[in-house]
Amino acid sequence: MYQIIKQILHTGIKSEKPPQPDDALRSQVQEINAQILKYVGRALAIRHVDAGSCNGCELEIHCLNNPYYNIEGMGIHFVASPRHADMLLVTGPVSRHMEVALKRTFDATPDPKLVVAVGDCGRDGGIFGTSYASCGGVTSVIPVDAVVPGCPPTPVAILQGILTAVSRRV
Repeated sequence: MYQIIKQILHTGIKSEKPPQPDDALRSQVQEINAQILKYVGRALAIRHVDAGSCNGCELEIHCLNNPYYNIEGMGIHFVASPRHADMLLVTGPVSRHMEVALKRTFDATPDPKLVVAVGDCGRDGGIFGTSYASCGGVTSVIPVDAVVPGCPPTPVAILQGILTAVSRRV
């Protein structure tokens, strides 16, 4: 134990210097906040709906909440109820069992509402297509404002899809 403490004291703290503030990024975040405020009047509340996905898109959506992407800092947050949401973020092909639940969630979301279909499955059913167990893409069940292609799409692509839907309404 003594050798380890001696080595720590001899080596010191070895880490990177923190990054310098980026004024360009700060101005982009302020612009995004202004667009969201213009559309909603407050922070954008998103309700995520898994309509039958493989959870690949969910993993990428979870990445949006980590400190690297920090969508909370841009004025975007996830809510537990569609009654509090401004946007539905739908993943996966809509399974037959989720069709009614997705329609009810859409109806429970107050107007004006946005819908973003995430992933190839949300776009057109992906590898699952339309079958006895799947309705296909989200557009076959509810109207969609923006589609994010990819299997799974990157967190940046999902964020771009969210902002595209908002900017189309502003």
